[in-house]
Amino acid sequence: MTLDIKNSPLPLPSDSKHTTLSKPDTNGMLPMVQSDDVGSKNNTDNVQCFPKLAWTDSSESSNDFRSDIFTRPTLPMLEAIVHTTLGDCTADEDKTTVSFQDYVASLVGHESALLVMSGTMGNQVALRTILHSPPHAILADHRGHIATLEGGGATSICGAMIKGIVPSNGHHLTLNDIKEQSILRETVFDCPTRVISVENTLSGTIMPFADMRAISIWARAQDPPIHMHLDGARLWEAAAAGACKLGDVGECFDSIQLCLTKGLGAPLGSVITGSAAFIKRAKWSRHLLGGGVRSSGIITAPARVAIDDVFFGGKLSWAHDKARRATDVWMSLGGRVRLPTETNMVWLDLPASGVDRDEFYAAGRDLNLKISNSLFVGRLVFHYQVSDAALARLCEVFRIVLNGRADQATNGE
Repeated sequence: MTLDIKNSPLPLPSDSKHTTLSKPDTNGMLPMVQSDDVGSKNNTDNVQCFPKLAWTDSSESSNDFRSDIFTRPTLPMLEAIVHTTLGDCTADEDKTTVSFQDYVASLVGHESALLVMSGTMGNQVALRTILHSPPHAILADHRGHIATLEGGGATSICGAMIKGIVPSNGHHLTLNDIKEQSILRETVFDCPTRVISVENTLSGTIMPFADMRAISIWARAQDPPIHMHLDGARLWEAAAAGACKLGDVGECFDSIQLCLTKGLGAPLGSVITGSAAFIKRAKWSRHLLGGGVRSSGIITAPARVAIDDVFFGGKLSWAHDKARRATDVWMSLGGRVRLPTETNMVWLDLPASGVDRDEFYAAGRDLNLKISNSLFVGRLVFHYQVSDAALARLCEVFRIVLNGRADQATNGE
């Protein structure tokens, strides 16, 4: 059927099927009308046109290796927005959002969940909810998002000290790492450990479930128990790789943050999960940070489609397969990697491979590939919208920059 967006009833029955949107009769252009508020006497005289944004065209993301946040929302996600409820999430009045939160909580086996606007907000809301009486310290991997990429939020918002730990095995935190760095005393000289924050996946690598469970058992046995938080922005990737089950992971943590955009491709948003009491208090923390929104179904309706279609639809494994293929080509040409390729990220060791970063970036640009040349040099992030053609061009970039190096450099075991 053809959907009339303007006159579409809201909401449709829950068992309704996706519909096909009618295309605008503007040769691929959408009208933009200026408001009377800016002095227009007749809106029809002030219609401008701009190129239609590509909801149905993933070509803009098909060659983008900078991050999996650059996926484009799909047409079914847009259709879900058209049919959603438009209530207030702060007052728990949006039925779509309430249902979505319950759904995500059930996936990880937690009592409740809360919509937030981003992964950073989710982590900070969770930390602010548990940390409200300094002094207190957070233990985290020194490379973790909470420790390095959230603008010092835990310090400025919670008054917390973050103690970054270098994993002794070079890959992931273990119970021994945690025990060695935890402060359990409460003398006036100490900043006691109140939260252990784990990130999985971290830089595309998977923390084994056995290690998460061991740390959790130990943390909860302390007096007082140490809160276990999981930055699970890309937990979907670990689960898709078969390394863990979402419900089993939920048993190990008191709070979890799950991103809806990275890899899954929803337009925006993240979710935090925990006990009913934790989420009740987290609503204050979210409000403090300006995270309560109106018409929240616009966020949660496409997010539900993303989980069902991309995660449960098996599309994350497509990215994992392409990442492994790219790694194999790079290494076969004599290139070296900084980390093992376990999910959707490839970490090229450009200096060890004798490749100049600007040369690598330029080679990618010349073949119409988007590659990071600033914050994460040498990192290639794959997502389900990366095309086979883009992968082939990326491998050609490898051949260009590694020309003649196959016999000069090898990867050690």
